[in-house]
Amino acid sequence: MKFDLLKQPDSAIVHISLDPYEEILAEAGAMVAMSGHIEADTTLRQGKGGGIFGGLKRMMAGESLFLSKFRSGSRPGEIYFAPKLIGDVCHYFLESGGSGGLVVQSTGYLASTPGVEVDLGFQGLKSFFSGESIFWLNISGDGVVFLSSFGGIYEIDVDGSYVVDTGHIVAFEKSLNFTITKAGSSWLNAILGGEGLVMRFTGRGKLYCQTHNAGAFGQLVGGQLPPRG
Repeated sequence: MKFDLLKQPDSAIVHISLDPYEEILAEAGAMVAMSGHIEADTTLRQGKGGGIFGGLKRMMAGESLFLSKFRSGSRPGEIYFAPKLIGDVCHYFLESGGSGGLVVQSTGYLASTPGVEVDLGFQGLKSFFSGESIFWLNISGDGVVFLSSFGGIYEIDVDGSYVVDTGHIVAFEKSLNFTITKAGSSWLNAILGGEGLVMRFTGRGKLYCQTHNAGAFGQLVGGQLPPRG
């Protein structure tokens, strides 16, 4: 398999070239275009994080109950995937025994090769009180995973401590720990300053952030829309 990330960062799309009989999995609805001979199926995914229970867990995390599986058949083929929101795409190579995998926010998964496991992870009530989902995705195994964002994605190599607004997290390596805390020196300053809650990461590992906050954007635009009739 070969891939190219195109139209970055605000309207990104990933172009994937599949060898004969090669497969790739993607979030339902992520496919934009593909070769006519590629076979597309809907699956609940077998194995770890799969089946009906795995699908229901993904749904609890804000993901679709189903995944889409694409197979190239006896000839090479090409396929394009893109995020549902206007944003970016990045890739991450997973290896068993490497960083331990990724923790991905609930809407950050786009696609992955068959050796990648996508399971639900419980991040605790600290995520709930931050305004984010308490369920995140645990990504592990061997292969490539494609992450999507709202706005551009930028990578940070954390070595020690790093602070990010809760709505700007895409993913982070499992070697990092985090706590939810206030942005300012006091709760009053944090609220009045509009920063609210942040995630303080400690340890060593990679952190992926998005330039825009989907929740804040939704609140801003939602207030301007006319009421439904």
